[in-house]
Amino acid sequence: MALLISIGHGGWFTEEELAEELRALSPGSDIRPASNPGNLDEITMLAVSSLKTDIAAQLPNLQLVQKLGAGVETIVNHPTVAPHVRVARLKPEEPAREIAEYCLAYILREQRNLLHHAAAQARAEWDSVAPKRTHMTTVGVLGLGHIGGLTARLMASLGFQVHGWSRSPKEIEGITCHHGAEALPQMLGQCDYVCAILPSTTDTRGLMDAELLAAMKPGAVLINAGRGDLIDEPALIAALDRGTPGHAVLDVLCTEPLPQDDPLWRHPRVTITPHVSGWHLGDALGDVVENLRRLGTGQALLHEVDRARGY
Repeated sequence: MALLISIGHGGWFTEEELAEELRALSPGSDIRPASNPGNLDEITMLAVSSLKTDIAAQLPNLQLVQKLGAGVETIVNHPTVAPHVRVARLKPEEPAREIAEYCLAYILREQRNLLHHAAAQARAEWDSVAPKRTHMTTVGVLGLGHIGGLTARLMASLGFQVHGWSRSPKEIEGITCHHGAEALPQMLGQCDYVCAILPSTTDTRGLMDAELLAAMKPGAVLINAGRGDLIDEPALIAALDRGTPGHAVLDVLCTEPLPQDDPLWRHPRVTITPHVSGWHLGDALGDVVENLRRLGTGQALLHEVDRARGY
């Protein structure tokens, strides 16, 4: 029984670095980077950040694909992952906090007029503008799971009026919760900021289309730190040109890395960051080696995914 690590993209941990960290957590476990996989027949667990290759098809005894993060959309329906192979994800606290902080950072950028003041400094102009008042500002959070719920609670703790939306009913103290497709347009129309932290499923892909973008409050800011395929990007460009929403902060895109000729790069009402809102896994790496152990003993896995539902 062995664990193979195949990150699936650059710009993060290397497979060798991650293998070293996991071995430190579970001395004696057979943990291998993709650069030195050994006998593939011995691999029973595959750990990935993004599954974009056919590596799963090369592992005849694969039993589990472990996502090194939360979103599993590149795994659950991947053609090389056989139906009997189980899928698990992580629910780490550290990147959840980082994503909440990311949303807060861009909200505060607008609340405190930081772009205005930077432009005034460049012109050597003393141009005072009053900051927006927190208790008179409404923040919407799309997705009230592990990360979205934490984000909503953070915003509420700072005094924002917070509305949250999810597919099924939720109750969170201090948050006005909405659920179901019919409730979404009305909620969007009330929000000065909308933080999207939804998984990629058949129900959410393209959810923010021209109709829902038009339902947003004029001048509102849309912050997407969930999955890029939530937003119809051509519809977003057209909506931004009309001022509804007024700005979009995009940490995730439909295509990553974003091609250099994509118009989103140069749109004056778009801020792009390269999928960095949640970076560190913190103590969640312990769940990876724990699932390796549980797989060997037949115990229930941590954070196993329903492949049919996609989360």
